[in-house]
Amino acid sequence: MSASEKMGTKNIKEMSPVRLIVSSFLAIIILGTSLLCLPISSRSMENIHFVDAMFTATSATCVTGLTQFDTYSRWSAFGQVVILLLIQFGGLGIITFTTGFTLFLRKKLGLRDMQIAKEYTSGSVLDLPRLLKTIIIWSLGCELVGAVIFAIRFIPQFGITRGLWVSLFTAISAYCNAGFDVMGCIDPGTSFINYAKDPLVCLTTSFLVILGGLGFIVVRDVYSCIASKISRAKNHPRLNLHSFIVVTMSITLLLIGTVLFMFFEYNNTLAQYSFWEKLNISFFQSSVARTAGFFSVPIGMETGLTKLLTIVFMFIGASSASTGGGVKTTTFVVILATLKSVVKGYEDTVILRHKVEKQTVYKAFSLTILAFFLVSIVTMLIAFFEGHQNFAFLDITFETVSAFATVGLSTGLTNLLSSVSKILIMLMMFIGRVGPISFIFSVSLVKDKSFDKVMPSSKIIVG
Repeated sequence: MSASEKMGTKNIKEMSPVRLIVSSFLAIIILGTSLLCLPISSRSMENIHFVDAMFTATSATCVTGLTQFDTYSRWSAFGQVVILLLIQFGGLGIITFTTGFTLFLRKKLGLRDMQIAKEYTSGSVLDLPRLLKTIIIWSLGCELVGAVIFAIRFIPQFGITRGLWVSLFTAISAYCNAGFDVMGCIDPGTSFINYAKDPLVCLTTSFLVILGGLGFIVVRDVYSCIASKISRAKNHPRLNLHSFIVVTMSITLLLIGTVLFMFFEYNNTLAQYSFWEKLNISFFQSSVARTAGFFSVPIGMETGLTKLLTIVFMFIGASSASTGGGVKTTTFVVILATLKSVVKGYEDTVILRHKVEKQTVYKAFSLTILAFFLVSIVTMLIAFFEGHQNFAFLDITFETVSAFATVGLSTGLTNLLSSVSKILIMLMMFIGRVGPISFIFSVSLVKDKSFDKVMPSSKIIVG
């Protein structure tokens, strides 16, 4: 091994877990961009512009779903396979795959491997091997079951080969909350509009999105509770506070989204449908609004209230250690609980008679404020650079939040943006996937040692 190789290996070993995770996503994006730039990736066998290839690779790796052109019409079979692999690795994470399969090969994880995997999954290091195995088995199992159900509809429609491919692509994209689709084989750029009346396709997609957005830790916790009840164990475990919050918030937001979407769009994009079809579409749109970029009605034709509601839902996002983005449901609950505690005069944040650690409260507020400032700054920059196109500010905000929250819904602006704005959207997708705080930690080169010193305390009047 040469001196440069030894130096590179040493640098990787000494790299912090957070920086290594961020670097792994960046490496996947670079590899995906290189492959998508090849003529074989294009359906027309022509070279793809570098920015366009990178935009698609970033969107797929960050499981966002924002696209400049229809996936089926623009990319060849090879290109679609590359995109699907980027979605799979991006959704579950390269760290999960490498450590998970290391365990399947009956190899032990080193201390550093445990630290890195724990950082990515937010899991307990004592139960990490079991958690990683659960993630791999559960994820691949959900995708396989989803593909089988989709095949019931797509094989009779498209034939065996194409039907299986559409089923597999849709299942993986839905579970990973990516929002990419190959429905362009019917009508380019329509996503699930042609299946708006089909409960089999819509409900299967919705539940895959929901399962992927719950988070791996919650899935393991729910499974343990159900398994113990089935086995009729005397002391069966209950959901921990984190899992209870995630499940409760997910159901609450899903119901609120369904009702409000149906109310706002009843005589607009839903006007041509029957009541039950409207309910099916509303449930579908509510389930994908926080995590995945599928759509069964034209997003650009929605009312301003619906777009605003979707922006709020996208910003909240999915749950921690899941395939979804946003500031996360638990973060939102911690902030609401803190506000409630302050109003009641409590010194600590309390949720269901549980005191939340101050470090968790600080992180929740820091993450939300960082996200808000990032979205605001990038929105204003895009509005400045695209001023000549007279885009509605609400639509630009929608696009930016969709990128940050790795949702992928769009009002139609993506393919109209300039290269500078596309780069800004790519940056938002990347930061949204790895997390604003992790991103800042990874690019910080100098550690501030002033916090190691004893500093005088002081009171500041606020409010």
